Amino acid sequence: MFERFTKEARAAVVDAQLVARELRSARIDSRHLLIALVGSPGPASSALRDVGLDPDALVVAARRDISQGEPLDAEALAAVGVDLDEIRRRTDEVFGAGALDRAGAPEHRRGKHIPFTADAKKTLELALRESVRLKDRGIHGGHLLLGLVRADCPGGRVLETALLAAGTDVPGLRTAVEQAHSAA
Repeated sequence: MFERFTKEARAAVVDAQLVARELRSARIDSRHLLIALVGSPGPASSALRDVGLDPDALVVAARRDISQGEPLDAEALAAVGVDLDEIRRRTDEVFGAGALDRAGAPEHRRGKHIPFTADAKKTLELALRESVRLKDRGIHGGHLLLGLVRADCPGGRVLETALLAAGTDVPGLRTAVEQAHSAA
């Protein structure tokens, strides 16, 4: 299937691994794909702008969604008298910015493959189906976006929330993707 990916889509898949590595994630999920896709030029990012989404705000929302799954629960710690923000501040002073996060995160050596989650794989499969549905020879970033919203996955939910906040919806995005692709 990967041989059908356009340069834009290949870059998004490769960049998703870089995003996961940067965020110290053990696996690449659909939110990492979304972040990588938003950052690459092409029909996908054009379609997002056409429906009124701010790509930078979408990246921030996806990163926030990933970080909400962090193992340290500030509310639970506060309930027992621990101020997580103060602990982070002091740890950063002594060991450098982000030290507490680095301590509990898996190490990823340069070049080591990070596996995809089931939802990321499903997104890629649905991107192929979107390409077939639209009778396209290749799979481009727009197909990946459409796969995200079809996959019922974390990245798709972040995208749908952003679409609603921008005053549009999935059918509006679908139309924009199809128009951006036909114009390219």
